[in-house]
Amino acid sequence: MSKQKPTILVVNDDGITAPGIKALIETMQQIGRVVVVAPDSPQSGMGHAITIGKPLRLDPVDLYEGVEMYKCSGTPVDCVKLAVNRIFSGKKPDLCVSGINHGLNNSINVLYSGTMSAAVEGCIESIPSIGFSLDDYTLQANFKPSLPFVKQIAEQVLAHGLPAGTLLNVNFPNRNDLKGIKICRQAHGKWAEEFDERMDPHKRPYYWLTGEFQLNDQGEDTDVWALDHGYVSVVPVQYDMTAHHAISVLNGWKF
Repeated sequence: MSKQKPTILVVNDDGITAPGIKALIETMQQIGRVVVVAPDSPQSGMGHAITIGKPLRLDPVDLYEGVEMYKCSGTPVDCVKLAVNRIFSGKKPDLCVSGINHGLNNSINVLYSGTMSAAVEGCIESIPSIGFSLDDYTLQANFKPSLPFVKQIAEQVLAHGLPAGTLLNVNFPNRNDLKGIKICRQAHGKWAEEFDERMDPHKRPYYWLTGEFQLNDQGEDTDVWALDHGYVSVVPVQYDMTAHHAISVLNGWKF
Protein backbone atom coordinates (compact mmCIF):
# COMPACT_ATOMS: atom_id res chain seq x y z
CA MET A 1 0.00 0.00 0.00
CA SER A 2 1.53 3.31 -1.09
CA LYS A 3 1.94 6.08 1.44
CA GLN A 4 -0.41 9.01 0.96
CA LYS A 5 1.25 12.17 -0.25
CA PRO A 6 1.49 14.99 2.31
CA THR A 7 -0.75 18.01 1.99
CA ILE A 8 1.18 21.27 1.73
CA LEU A 9 -0.26 24.75 2.31
CA VAL A 10 1.53 27.41 0.24
CA VAL A 11 1.22 31.08 1.17
CA ASN A 12 3.16 34.29 0.53
CA ASP A 13 3.07 38.05 0.95
CA ASP A 14 3.96 39.19 -2.58
CA GLY A 15 0.56 38.18 -3.93
CA ILE A 16 -0.88 35.16 -5.68
CA THR A 17 0.59 36.07 -9.10
CA ALA A 18 4.17 36.65 -7.88
CA PRO A 19 6.92 34.61 -9.62
CA GLY A 20 8.23 33.47 -6.22
CA ILE A 21 5.07 31.63 -5.25
CA LYS A 22 4.93 29.99 -8.68
CA ALA A 23 8.44 28.58 -8.11
CA LEU A 24 7.44 27.36 -4.65
CA ILE A 25 4.22 25.75 -5.91
CA GLU A 26 6.04 23.87 -8.66
CA THR A 27 8.65 22.60 -6.19
CA MET A 28 6.06 21.50 -3.61
CA GLN A 29 4.13 19.65 -6.31
CA GLN A 30 7.10 17.27 -6.51
CA ILE A 31 6.53 16.39 -2.86
CA GLY A 32 2.81 16.41 -2.16
CA ARG A 33 -0.67 17.75 -2.77
CA VAL A 34 -0.57 21.54 -2.88
CA VAL A 35 -3.23 23.95 -1.62
CA VAL A 36 -2.55 27.67 -2.13
CA VAL A 37 -4.07 30.56 -0.20
CA ALA A 38 -2.38 33.86 -1.00
CA PRO A 39 -3.18 37.58 -0.91
CA ASP A 40 -4.85 39.06 -3.96
CA SER A 41 -2.32 41.92 -3.90
CA PRO A 42 1.18 42.50 -2.44
CA GLN A 43 1.29 42.57 1.36
CA SER A 44 5.02 43.01 2.05
CA GLY A 45 5.95 44.44 5.44
CA MET A 46 2.59 43.58 6.99
CA GLY A 47 4.18 41.57 9.79
CA HIS A 48 1.62 39.66 11.84
CA ALA A 49 -1.27 41.99 10.97
CA ILE A 50 -4.78 40.55 10.80
CA THR A 51 -8.00 41.99 9.40
CA ILE A 52 -10.61 42.79 12.04
CA GLY A 53 -12.40 45.93 10.82
CA LYS A 54 -13.75 44.73 7.49
CA PRO A 55 -14.92 41.47 5.90
CA LEU A 56 -12.53 39.10 4.18
CA ARG A 57 -13.01 37.65 0.71
CA LEU A 58 -11.78 34.19 -0.26
CA ASP A 59 -12.23 33.29 -3.91
CA PRO A 60 -11.07 30.21 -5.85
CA VAL A 61 -8.75 30.86 -8.78
CA ASP A 62 -7.42 28.65 -11.55
CA LEU A 63 -3.83 29.65 -12.31
CA TYR A 64 -1.92 26.35 -12.32
CA GLU A 65 -3.13 22.94 -13.40
CA GLY A 66 -3.77 20.47 -10.61
CA VAL A 67 -3.46 23.04 -7.83
CA GLU A 68 -6.29 24.05 -5.50
CA MET A 69 -5.88 27.82 -5.20
CA TYR A 70 -7.62 30.69 -3.44
CA LYS A 71 -6.98 34.42 -3.39
CA CYS A 72 -7.64 36.29 -0.16
CA SER A 73 -8.40 39.98 0.30
CA GLY A 74 -6.51 40.04 3.61
CA THR A 75 -3.01 39.75 5.00
CA PRO A 76 -0.66 36.75 4.84
CA VAL A 77 -1.71 35.77 8.37
CA ASP A 78 -5.37 36.03 7.34
CA CYS A 79 -4.58 33.57 4.54
CA VAL A 80 -3.30 30.95 6.99
CA LYS A 81 -6.18 31.49 9.42
CA LEU A 82 -8.78 31.14 6.67
CA ALA A 83 -7.03 28.09 5.24
CA VAL A 84 -7.06 26.30 8.59
CA ASN A 85 -10.61 27.29 9.52
CA ARG A 86 -12.47 27.17 6.20
CA ILE A 87 -10.53 25.16 3.64
CA PHE A 88 -9.03 22.42 5.78
CA SER A 89 -11.90 22.61 8.29
CA GLY A 90 -9.84 21.40 11.21
CA LYS A 91 -7.83 18.73 9.36
CA LYS A 92 -4.57 20.59 9.18
CA PRO A 93 -2.00 20.29 6.39
CA ASP A 94 1.22 18.39 6.94
CA LEU A 95 3.37 21.40 6.06
CA CYS A 96 3.03 25.16 5.61
CA VAL A 97 5.53 26.92 3.36
CA SER A 98 5.62 30.66 2.74
CA GLY A 99 7.36 32.49 -0.12
CA ILE A 100 9.50 32.40 -2.01
CA ASN A 101 9.78 36.04 -1.00
CA HIS A 102 11.27 38.62 -3.33
CA GLY A 103 13.85 40.06 -0.90
CA LEU A 104 15.66 38.83 2.20
CA ASN A 105 14.05 38.27 5.58
CA ASN A 106 17.24 37.81 7.56
CA SER A 107 18.22 39.43 10.86
CA ILE A 108 15.64 41.89 12.28
CA ASN A 109 13.61 41.74 9.04
CA VAL A 110 11.90 38.65 10.42
CA LEU A 111 9.78 40.93 12.63
CA TYR A 112 8.40 42.99 9.74
CA SER A 113 8.00 40.21 7.21
CA GLY A 114 4.59 39.12 5.99
CA THR A 115 6.26 36.01 4.55
CA MET A 116 7.61 34.96 7.92
CA SER A 117 4.47 35.96 9.81
CA ALA A 118 2.43 33.61 7.64
CA ALA A 119 4.86 30.82 8.57
CA VAL A 120 4.69 31.85 12.24
CA GLU A 121 0.90 31.57 12.10
CA GLY A 122 1.26 28.08 10.68
CA CYS A 123 3.55 27.23 13.57
CA ILE A 124 1.05 28.65 16.08
CA GLU A 125 -1.45 26.22 14.55
CA SER A 126 1.03 23.38 15.24
CA ILE A 127 1.78 22.94 11.53
CA PRO A 128 5.46 22.42 10.64
CA SER A 129 6.26 25.69 8.87
CA ILE A 130 9.02 27.26 6.78
CA GLY A 131 9.53 30.72 5.32
CA PHE A 132 11.69 31.04 2.18
CA SER A 133 13.23 34.29 0.87
CA LEU A 134 15.64 35.22 -1.93
CA ASP A 135 17.90 38.27 -2.08
CA ASP A 136 16.27 39.69 -5.22
CA TYR A 137 13.36 42.12 -5.23
CA THR A 138 12.78 42.09 -8.98
CA LEU A 139 10.05 40.29 -10.89
CA GLN A 140 12.84 38.76 -13.01
CA ALA A 141 14.39 37.04 -9.97
CA ASN A 142 16.05 33.70 -10.74
CA PHE A 143 14.78 31.17 -8.21
CA LYS A 144 16.22 28.13 -9.98
CA PRO A 145 19.46 27.77 -7.94
CA SER A 146 17.51 27.80 -4.67
CA LEU A 147 14.87 25.23 -5.59
CA PRO A 148 16.87 22.04 -4.84
CA PHE A 149 17.47 23.43 -1.35
CA VAL A 150 13.80 24.38 -0.95
CA LYS A 151 12.83 20.80 -1.76
CA GLN A 152 15.51 19.28 0.47
CA ILE A 153 14.61 21.41 3.48
CA ALA A 154 10.87 20.76 3.06
CA GLU A 155 11.47 17.02 2.80
CA GLN A 156 13.62 17.04 5.93
CA VAL A 157 10.94 18.89 7.90
CA LEU A 158 8.30 16.43 6.71
CA ALA A 159 10.53 13.51 7.67
CA HIS A 160 11.67 14.74 11.08
CA GLY A 161 9.17 17.40 12.16
CA LEU A 162 10.25 20.46 14.13
CA PRO A 163 10.52 21.13 17.86
CA ALA A 164 7.28 22.46 19.38
CA GLY A 165 6.82 26.18 18.83
CA THR A 166 9.63 26.34 16.27
CA LEU A 167 9.68 27.16 12.56
CA LEU A 168 12.46 27.78 10.02
CA ASN A 169 13.52 31.04 8.42
CA VAL A 170 15.39 30.18 5.21
CA ASN A 171 17.18 32.83 3.12
CA PHE A 172 19.04 32.50 -0.17
CA PRO A 173 21.80 34.76 -1.49
CA ASN A 174 21.35 35.93 -5.07
CA ARG A 175 23.95 33.76 -6.79
CA ASN A 176 24.10 30.65 -8.95
CA ASP A 177 26.86 28.83 -7.04
CA LEU A 178 25.29 28.25 -3.64
CA LYS A 179 27.84 26.61 -1.33
CA GLY A 180 25.38 24.71 0.86
CA ILE A 181 23.34 25.18 4.02
CA LYS A 182 24.40 26.84 7.28
CA ILE A 183 22.33 26.54 10.44
CA CYS A 184 22.58 30.02 11.93
CA ARG A 185 21.40 32.44 14.54
CA GLN A 186 19.71 35.72 13.69
CA ALA A 187 22.24 38.52 13.33
CA HIS A 188 21.94 41.57 15.56
CA GLY A 189 21.07 44.48 13.30
CA LYS A 190 18.50 47.21 12.77
CA TRP A 191 17.25 49.64 10.19
CA ALA A 192 18.37 53.27 10.50
CA GLU A 193 15.22 54.80 9.09
CA GLU A 194 14.76 58.15 7.50
CA PHE A 195 11.59 59.71 6.12
CA ASP A 196 11.93 61.60 2.87
CA GLU A 197 9.54 64.56 3.09
CA ARG A 198 7.86 65.76 -0.10
CA MET A 199 4.98 68.04 -0.98
CA ASP A 200 1.78 67.07 -2.76
CA PRO A 201 0.06 69.42 -5.28
CA HIS A 202 -1.91 70.94 -2.39
CA LYS A 203 1.31 71.85 -0.54
CA ARG A 204 0.73 69.24 2.15
CA PRO A 205 3.74 67.19 3.26
CA TYR A 206 3.91 63.42 2.77
CA TYR A 207 6.65 60.95 3.59
CA TRP A 208 8.48 58.01 2.00
CA LEU A 209 10.22 55.58 4.34
CA THR A 210 13.90 55.15 3.46
CA GLY A 211 16.98 54.06 5.36
CA GLU A 212 19.79 51.54 5.48
CA PHE A 213 20.46 48.33 7.36
CA GLN A 214 23.03 48.58 10.15
CA LEU A 215 24.76 45.35 11.17
CA ASN A 216 25.94 45.33 14.79
CA ASP A 217 27.23 41.78 14.75
CA GLN A 218 30.52 40.42 13.43
CA GLY A 219 29.81 36.80 14.38
CA GLU A 220 30.50 34.08 11.83
CA ASP A 221 27.50 32.03 12.99
CA THR A 222 24.84 34.48 11.80
CA ASP A 223 22.46 34.51 8.86
CA VAL A 224 24.07 37.68 7.52
CA TRP A 225 27.54 36.08 7.52
CA ALA A 226 26.24 32.92 5.83
CA LEU A 227 24.49 34.87 3.07
CA ASP A 228 27.48 37.15 2.51
CA HIS A 229 29.66 34.06 2.05
CA GLY A 230 27.39 32.25 -0.42
CA TYR A 231 25.51 29.91 1.91
CA VAL A 232 21.81 29.27 2.41
CA SER A 233 20.97 30.46 5.93
CA VAL A 234 18.56 28.43 8.06
CA VAL A 235 17.52 30.00 11.35
CA PRO A 236 15.17 28.23 13.78
CA VAL A 237 12.63 30.80 14.95
CA GLN A 238 10.13 30.75 17.82
CA TYR A 239 7.02 32.81 18.45
CA ASP A 240 7.46 32.73 22.25
CA MET A 241 8.93 36.21 22.74
CA THR A 242 9.57 35.78 26.47
CA ALA A 243 13.02 37.03 27.48
CA HIS A 244 13.66 34.06 29.73
CA HIS A 245 17.10 35.31 30.77
CA ALA A 246 15.49 38.45 32.23
CA ILE A 247 13.04 36.67 34.55
CA SER A 248 15.62 36.17 37.29
CA VAL A 249 16.64 39.83 37.00
CA LEU A 250 13.08 41.05 37.41
CA ASN A 251 12.51 38.68 40.33
CA GLY A 252 15.30 40.55 42.10
CA TRP A 253 13.44 43.86 41.93
CA LYS A 254 11.42 45.15 44.89
CA PHE A 255 7.83 45.17 43.73
